[in-house]
Amino acid sequence: MIPTQERPSGHRTKARSEIRNTASEASPKAEVRSRQAGGGQSIRSVTWWRGEWHEPRDLLRWSAIGGRLCALAGFVLSLTLPVAAALSPDDMARIEQAIPREAPAQPAKPRRLLIFDLNVNYGGHGSIPFANQAFTRMGEVTGAFTTEVSRDPEVFRPENLARFDAVFLNNNVGNLFADPELRDSLAEFVWRGGGLMGVHGTTVAFTQWPGAIEDWPEFALMIGARGANHRENKEHVFIKLDDPGHPVNAAFNGQGWDYRDEFFRVHEPYSRDRLHVLFSIDTEKTDLQQGRGFGQLERADNDFALAWVKPHGRGRVFYCTIAHHPEVFQDPRMLRFYLAATQFVMGDLDGSVRPSNPRAFKGDAPTENTAWWLRQVRSMKGRPFTEMVQQAAALGQYCVGAGSTQPVSDTIQKPFGPGLDADERCAVRMALAGAGLRLSVYVPDPLPPTAEEAGAMLRFARRMGALSVAVPSDAADRPLLNRLAAELDLQLVDPVATQERN
Repeated sequence: MIPTQERPSGHRTKARSEIRNTASEASPKAEVRSRQAGGGQSIRSVTWWRGEWHEPRDLLRWSAIGGRLCALAGFVLSLTLPVAAALSPDDMARIEQAIPREAPAQPAKPRRLLIFDLNVNYGGHGSIPFANQAFTRMGEVTGAFTTEVSRDPEVFRPENLARFDAVFLNNNVGNLFADPELRDSLAEFVWRGGGLMGVHGTTVAFTQWPGAIEDWPEFALMIGARGANHRENKEHVFIKLDDPGHPVNAAFNGQGWDYRDEFFRVHEPYSRDRLHVLFSIDTEKTDLQQGRGFGQLERADNDFALAWVKPHGRGRVFYCTIAHHPEVFQDPRMLRFYLAATQFVMGDLDGSVRPSNPRAFKGDAPTENTAWWLRQVRSMKGRPFTEMVQQAAALGQYCVGAGSTQPVSDTIQKPFGPGLDADERCAVRMALAGAGLRLSVYVPDPLPPTAEEAGAMLRFARRMGALSVAVPSDAADRPLLNRLAAELDLQLVDPVATQERN
């Protein structure tokens, strides 16, 4: 990793750098000049100083005149250089030659990918602008998606995130933002069905840097692991495919391979009980003692996953550590892999997110059986939802049900319904994510008496990641609820008919 770059004491600047298609809308916050960078992109760089957005050259001019901003301007410029400025014509040409010409899947609708490349208290990896360019051009050439690159945390406001199908956290190190509303917005975006991608340094995103001190435990569960311990950044590793048939791994043609990069050894909350590992270090072929080491490199289980996918509520998450060097994003095979991963988290490419460690169901019904969970919800009426989560995990389930009259937990006595606040909804997400479970069915008991209240109940169920909601087929507002459920991508199940069939 690149040595840490500390902010000067009292520094109060904020930087934003964006790549947009030339046809996209202008920034609502500032009028800035643009330069063309190839690939049909307009590059813009602005910096927040004393209540206004400015170009870095303005700060430099003022520092020459007044002498007050000299040290500040140099640091600001290092953060606000256009993201493609580091790319030479040869770099651009090598990326262009490497990008796939066809996508592995046809997008179900026009897709948008948000690329966020902010680093905090860290200089940033040199591969970041290469990844930005490669992903942007992959989307353009294949028609799989369009991209927007930002360093502005405000892009995570719900109304802004609603424009995107997935978020790519591009090698982010440090505590990107601490605003609880922005964090809740990102967490709910993924939980409701949005995609999330991370590479390399993203396993220490939302930590206090330097030191990688945990600052957002929910994100640790969301991305799947923490840590950035590694050997030298040209370590020679042999890689085995843990799931050769997974469509995201199609670029490797079912064969392991060897590679040189900086490979992170991750730690908790990493677990194959929650993650579907795509590939890992082949410890039988790799010299695990080569070169210098940085941090705790050994694991008792000798399990060094390098890439994985996982569910998070209704969303899909992908992570891969291979992204330290710019050359990764000039490698045709790795770009085919990353294109497939992008389409996977967006939902256009099918594939399993089941944990790598299989679960043996211990009970009298198959896992994910909606009727079985309807009975369980009724039998546990009034008992905490977290108790059902524990029961489902002990039974080897992948899903769980919830009823509207259940208290959330022993410490959160509110019923599992629309009245939960952000912290209480977070507690539900963390309970489910920690157990590696999804919410199979939500059971209103009773069904709200008005169409407005019933609609609020369906929106709450979707917000909590439910796959289906129990609504009697003879309910008075069933036609209206059918339309709303279709809009929310929820399945309505008749509790009586479902149990009779099972």
